[in-house]
Amino acid sequence: MLPNTGKLAGCTVFITGASRGIGKAIALKAAKDGANIVIAAKTAQAHPKLAGTIYSAAEEIKAAGGKALPCVVDVRDEQQISSAVEKAVEKFGGIDILVNNASAISLTNTLETPTKKVDLMMNVNTRGTYLTSKACIPYLKKSKIAHILNLSPPLNLNPLWFKQHCAYTIAKYGMSLCVLGMAEEFKGEIAVNALWPKTAIHTAAMDMLGGSGIESQCRKVDIIADAAYCIFKKPKSFTGNFIIDENILKEEGIKNFDVYAITPGHPLLPDFFLDEQPVIVTKKPETHELKEEEAQPSPKPRSGAVEGTFRIVKDSLSEDVVKATQAIYQFELSGEDGGTWFLDLKSKGGNVGYGEPSDRADVVMSMSTDDFVKMFSGKLKPTIAFMSGRLKIKGNMALAIKLEKLMNQMNARL
Repeated sequence: MLPNTGKLAGCTVFITGASRGIGKAIALKAAKDGANIVIAAKTAQAHPKLAGTIYSAAEEIKAAGGKALPCVVDVRDEQQISSAVEKAVEKFGGIDILVNNASAISLTNTLETPTKKVDLMMNVNTRGTYLTSKACIPYLKKSKIAHILNLSPPLNLNPLWFKQHCAYTIAKYGMSLCVLGMAEEFKGEIAVNALWPKTAIHTAAMDMLGGSGIESQCRKVDIIADAAYCIFKKPKSFTGNFIIDENILKEEGIKNFDVYAITPGHPLLPDFFLDEQPVIVTKKPETHELKEEEAQPSPKPRSGAVEGTFRIVKDSLSEDVVKATQAIYQFELSGEDGGTWFLDLKSKGGNVGYGEPSDRADVVMSMSTDDFVKMFSGKLKPTIAFMSGRLKIKGNMALAIKLEKLMNQMNARL
């Protein structure tokens, strides 16, 4: 972990989406220095599934050594942004750092993304970041520290990152384009940078999206907080950078990253928009070997592997699994021994079988029979398969992620 230096004592940090998760972690790190934190977030009353409000975050910030100003802010509302900025300047005398953390996500393809979701992502991610920056810039110009930090990815134009969730990528890249433009526009006055995690980060929202058990494949929010702290210590001349959390911490001399893992030693999910792991997966020699095998008579029919996998899945079903999942999955398997299979985790006791399910599937997954068997045996992570285009998903993405927990339980038996 990165130690605090006291550099941010007395500084005012305006953070959107700071009532929980990454935003709150950055706030608490700065609070340990004695910073003033403006908590600009929507949650004034407790959410039924997500812990934390602007007021509970304020109490934690004070306990950590900082001062707090909780403000109800929906970044889609320009008036709420302006009001919070005015209150911050009135209470603390100015704004030294802005963190654009508030974000909306829907990992759905073009035809399955409702206009309401498109508008939400564009208005929170791109427009909200732009308007909050615009409101803070006059005060940031007066600061000796003067940083804007957007929680957004490097601008990777590989079509892979657009094909499965085009609207989300456009909205998220809009935040990154703000970095590109504003860094140049305010060069010498304000440092404008982006920060993005190398791996999945464990938050309450991630639990809600991926279900219990997902945390073992994530790092703690502390790694983002430490990386942000590194950036805030840098001069205004450090601008226009798209920073990966692990890289900047390595530069600071951090060598042991197990301290940031929820489960040290456990494989981690790579985050979106970074090519490293998907490229490695798709370029593995075994891909070519499989093609050669398909061209030759196989001593063992592939149906054995597929049927065997479903048999083990069926043997592992229980009322607890069904109750925890509540979804019907349909698998469209291509190649030799391809076809339609289903996994019903809604009906009593659960069921698997060949053909379409009796009720409509919540999630349809399309992939090769080889990749299907590899996924359930732990040799291919669903996230990697999805991001590299080997797995196509239609339907409820949150339920698709839930299935990964069941796959992990199968690994030891396949």
